[in-house]
Amino acid sequence: METKIVEIKKDNLNKEVLNEAGRILRSGGLVAFPTETVYGLGGDALNPESARKIYEAKGRPSDNPLIVHICETQALEALAEDIPEPARLLAERFWPGPLTMILKKTRRVPEETTGGLDTVAVRMPSDPIALELIRQAGGFVAAPSANRSGRPSPTCAKYVIEDMNGRIEMILAGEDSTIGLESTIIDLTSSVPMILRPGFITGEMLENLLGRVETDPNVLGKEGKEPPKAPGMRYRHYAPRGELIIVQGSPQKVIGQINELAAESLSQGKKTGIICAEETLSAYRADSIKSLGRRQEEETIARQLFRILREFDEEGTEVIFSEGFSEAGIGQAIMNRLLKAAGHRVIQV
Repeated sequence: METKIVEIKKDNLNKEVLNEAGRILRSGGLVAFPTETVYGLGGDALNPESARKIYEAKGRPSDNPLIVHICETQALEALAEDIPEPARLLAERFWPGPLTMILKKTRRVPEETTGGLDTVAVRMPSDPIALELIRQAGGFVAAPSANRSGRPSPTCAKYVIEDMNGRIEMILAGEDSTIGLESTIIDLTSSVPMILRPGFITGEMLENLLGRVETDPNVLGKEGKEPPKAPGMRYRHYAPRGELIIVQGSPQKVIGQINELAAESLSQGKKTGIICAEETLSAYRADSIKSLGRRQEEETIARQLFRILREFDEEGTEVIFSEGFSEAGIGQAIMNRLLKAAGHRVIQV
């Protein structure tokens, strides 16, 4: 398949290009597009065949639910039934934005889109390119991240092209994602709302609006055997090609342990990388040492994580050692992605 790659800017929308992209989606094809979180791989959310094509293009298990993207709050009525009051409060406060809600689905949503579940995941992105594309496509676009399954999610167009060129009809090559981590997912189908995937919208923000909110224990632990209710709950995600190991503990012990492990890896002739905070960058020795940013600047760390994992792949890094990060606030989302990328391989010192 020949993939059409078109550059597009959110401050100067090319309506002709977006009309074409919308036609592709309405006819059952796939289009990759930018959002504020990561790039999405879009298909018609109400077309079972489009969902099948998404799974095929990504190499994604078909029981891993897709998120349906909408461009106006009223569209929620077509997708979800018995919409609870918390959903309306969340939509008013956080949409458009990086929040996905899980609700009971209507018959209009095919099970191919929901991974066989009777629930549907819905969000309204804030990126103007994404919103206009959804509008041109008919209002309902299923879109997981636009990467091959298991790889780090793409936050810039070149990594979408790397993974999807020749596999889909069109790539809208926009600017880099401003957040860099996928949306927060909150399940509203039980009496107490539950965070299934942490993100830029933190648990504290949700509690301030809703009161009691729980967090699924799998968020910072290993996945269970039950069917995943949200993207990324069961399968290994975000992984670089090289082996990734996280080292957690007091700063000096972490530095010592990582340098010891890196020296051993280097002595074996393996190309070795280190992920760290800006404050400890000069303390390490390896082939490639990458700072995610200063620890107090969590938004910067979140925005750079997937890009840095991709850079290690470009460099052919075989082994990567990473510092751990705070699990509070946005840090919970950062550690969730790091743990999945590492396959939960952690050394405590």
